[in-house]
Formats: sequence, C-alpha cells, structure tokens
Amino acid sequence: MKPVLSVFAAALLVAAPGFAQEAGPELPYAMTGSVTLPSTDTGWDYVKFEPGSARLFMGRLGDGLTVYDVDRGQPIKTMENSRGANGPVLLPQYNRGYVAMDDGSLLSFDLKTLTVIARTKLASDGGLNSGSLDPATGRLHVITGTRPSEATWFSIDAATGKLLATTRFPFRKMDDPAADGKGHLYAPARLDGIVLRLDSRTLKEQARWDVGCNVSKMKYLAATDRLLGACTGDKPAVFLMDPASGKILSRVTIGKGLDALAYDEERERIVSSNYEGSMTVIQREGPDSLRLVATVRTAYGARMMDMDHRTGRLYLVNADSTDFPGKGDEEEVTRYHPDSFRVETWQPN
Repeated sequence: MKPVLSVFAAALLVAAPGFAQEAGPELPYAMTGSVTLPSTDTGWDYVKFEPGSARLFMGRLGDGLTVYDVDRGQPIKTMENSRGANGPVLLPQYNRGYVAMDDGSLLSFDLKTLTVIARTKLASDGGLNSGSLDPATGRLHVITGTRPSEATWFSIDAATGKLLATTRFPFRKMDDPAADGKGHLYAPARLDGIVLRLDSRTLKEQARWDVGCNVSKMKYLAATDRLLGACTGDKPAVFLMDPASGKILSRVTIGKGLDALAYDEERERIVSSNYEGSMTVIQREGPDSLRLVATVRTAYGARMMDMDHRTGRLYLVNADSTDFPGKGDEEEVTRYHPDSFRVETWQPN
C-alpha cells in the first residue's frame, strides 16, 4: 500500500498548482470591522455621510441623531433634542444640517459645532421621511412619510431654514428626488411605480414614466447624463433610465427589501443593501448597461448603509432583534435588543 499512497500523494502535489490557478472571482467586499454602540429598543432609518468627511450621521429614532466618526470607530455625540430622528441631510456649503423627524418636525443644526438651531413643526398628520437639496435653486425639499392619499413636500431655504412653499402630490408615498442641477427633479412615486420629471423651481409636472416596480431610489449620474433608480417590493431591481425620454436602458434584479443605494463613481459600481440580509453588487458597463457582479450575504434586517466616498468603504448598520406574533390580524411586533446596535465596515476590493 505504501507505494500506492506515495504515487497518490505525488499526484496531488503535481495537481495543486493547477487548483490554485482556478481560484474563484475576487470578493467585491469584505467586512473588516464592527463596532457596537449603546442602544435601546428602537428602530432606525437613514444613515448619511457629511460629504468629504469621516462623520456618519445616523437617524436612530428613539435614540436620536448619533454622529459617528468612521476613522476613529467611535461616536462623537448624540444631538440634543433629536429623539425621533429619521432622515438627516448634511449641507456643508451652508454649514447646516437638517433632520426629518418622525413627529412631523424639522430639526436644524450648525454642522461645525453640532449645536441645535431649531426644531420646527411642518406636518401635523404624521412623520417626515427625508429630504434632499436641489442645487439649482438652493431649496431643500422635505417629504412626508406614507399617507392615506397625498404626499406633501415642504420646500425650505437651505441657507436659513425658512419655509418657502408647501406642495401636495396625489400619491401616498414619495421618496427623495434626483436633481440634475439644470432645473429638473426626477421624483419617485413608490406605490404607483412611476417617476415624475418636475420643474425644480415650480415643482410642476413635465412628464411621468411607468417603471413597472415600486421605485424608491433615484440618483442622477452627471458624467453620463443618466438616471440610476432602484425598486423595492415584489419586483426589486436597479435600473438605468434616459432622463430625456424615460426609457429604461438596463435592469438588474436585486435582493428583497431594498432601503439604501450607493454609487461608487471610481469603480463604476452600484450597491443596494436589502432587508433580507444581502447587498447586491452591480457593475456599470458604459452609460447604458448594468451587470450583476455578486450578492454579498449580510444579516437579516441590515437594510441601511452609506458609502464613504473618500475610500469606497460601506458602513452598514443593524441590531439584534426578536419578532413576536401580532394579536389577531395585526402584524408581528419586532423588539430590538438593548445595546446591540452596530456599525459594520465593508472594505472594497
């Protein structure tokens, strides 16, 4: 038997280099760190970077707006009077930060000192979801969460926080529009599956396009004059759109439960984070084509993240949770475990 084993071992040694040459494709992302923060039984929503900085602003609802330094891996502070924080908007050109709050108010603060300026009531019929800046007008558009019949936009002077106009749209749920900086906004009406092209000064509708899915994310890609969109719901997808015609140029299926979308301009890479416990990685190939690269497995509920555009790293947030059955026909109830909220670092390759 010994000669046979020796021959077999020799064969494995000869074959080994060949196996090494057939290594699989490179991992697009790898988790390189996780930091757990003090937390209570509360959910969270948007997390956003201050452009060009290491500061990540996290809307943690019951725990308020937490400012986290990703370079040091530790929190800087939780903003005063910020309980109910949902959607932060960071505008260093105005030295202002704003937060859409779940009680219908808008929190404004000094971005350098992180001191609160005001908390102003805007909506009396429910919470605010988020907001986005139109650079062509200097207006911040803050949008309500889901409503029975109408979405309301509150148009704010981004430099002063003054309310300039209130506009209502006949859609139950609208999300942040993409601004092309040339006088147009491209606004998703999620539950209706359409994208509106609006005049950014008047908010008058110029066109509408059916995209065939629950579109909730829109970004304008200035380098190629294209719109990047993403859908949640039962037909989750990322797509490229021609902003002149509304034509869908390319579409890729993604994981279920999309809630954040990032675009890495340097790598021409798109990433969605999904509630099911995945990140879908897509490559943009030319102005009009998308290709699925990989599905990165994360953890159930890890739906929200943002990209540090200085490094290309992704920062994904999550917490441990337990679901309990609802009473009768009510939905199940989720409880979040205390002191389990964490910020994960994902390094690009």
